[in-house]
Amino acid sequence: MLIRDARPWGGERSDVQLDGARIAAIRPHDPQAEAAGDVVDGRGRLLFPSFSDVHVHLDSTRIGLPFRPHTGGPGVWTMMMNDRENWRDAEVPLPERVAGTLERMIARGTTRVRTYAQVDVDCKLEKFEAVVAAQEKYGHLADVQIMTFPQAGILREPGTEEYLEASLKAGADVMGGIDPCTLDRDPKGHLDVVFGLAEKYQVEVDIHLHEPGELGVFSTDLILERVRALGMQGKVTMSHAYELGSVSESTSMRLIDEFAELDIAMATVAPAGRGHLSLVELTEAGVRVGLGEDGQRDYWSPYGNCDLLDRTWQLAFTNNFRRDDHIEMSLAVATMGGAAIMSHDVPRLRGVTDRPGVAVGDRADLVLVDGETPSSAVMDRGKDRTVLHDGRVVAEGLELVAGA
Repeated sequence: MLIRDARPWGGERSDVQLDGARIAAIRPHDPQAEAAGDVVDGRGRLLFPSFSDVHVHLDSTRIGLPFRPHTGGPGVWTMMMNDRENWRDAEVPLPERVAGTLERMIARGTTRVRTYAQVDVDCKLEKFEAVVAAQEKYGHLADVQIMTFPQAGILREPGTEEYLEASLKAGADVMGGIDPCTLDRDPKGHLDVVFGLAEKYQVEVDIHLHEPGELGVFSTDLILERVRALGMQGKVTMSHAYELGSVSESTSMRLIDEFAELDIAMATVAPAGRGHLSLVELTEAGVRVGLGEDGQRDYWSPYGNCDLLDRTWQLAFTNNFRRDDHIEMSLAVATMGGAAIMSHDVPRLRGVTDRPGVAVGDRADLVLVDGETPSSAVMDRGKDRTVLHDGRVVAEGLELVAGA
């Protein structure tokens, strides 16, 4: 396949030759050149790596359903109870909601997805199985990893651990954990289960951390101890971790250095506030950082629209970025930053100015977007998009192509 007249990362107009699932050559655009094989008309659009959503809750989605008033209360447990009271009564069955949301994500340019699947004594494996069904339906159009996730904690409801283990036996890719101190109120017991199951089934770990300030740092230090003791470098992601940068500058720098040393990744959903660790400093230190949309207009929040380019705008906005290199870095985080979390065959970003993913030898998971520059693409979030997965077109104009 030839992608004719595209601008990789906003550079010169180029013709990008694909050989199967890889980029084989990049040449200056030649309007007279004849192509053997399929041709994608870039029309001068920007060419980026496709997006990687590494923090999404497909299991709770209400995308495509009528808008409803927000009924959740404050705090994780109260919000979780609100979801528990409502998710079965939606207008469309859960498997259809999950698959439809994943379809919209792919159509908008996301071809790498790490999704949570809630497992607890209420839903048991029902949400997990709905996510597995969506993975099976659209796995030829996107890489989908499934994290078994104890949204309600592990220890406070007997039987949860058994359901988590059942999901790992059924093929879950990642073991999740959440707020070891504030939710289960037993950080050692919680982390014993999380890391014990991860080690038993040889999967990675992803910890949801909402805990504030010093308490969040305390839980993080417990996790760092286990990574060292178990030799799990490169196998742990910290999600959210909103306030790890709120304690002190020395604490922030220590954590960033340890994350880089132990290859602990971070997944952000571009939150408001100023307590998080510096995205610039994390990237400069070589910490793997990825972006996700979190909930998708669900019982937790009315936000989320399946468009990670829209969330990239939010990442730049909430970090108060104005410089082009910082806005482009947000794009790099949203694309190859997340890819490096899902696969360690993908290298970490090498700093603020690193623009990987569109070079000879790279995988042909790509998205064409209208725009003048990468920064303008983030600001305008155009709809004229072409999405490729493993070297073939899977979506045009925010819709899957016929037959996909």
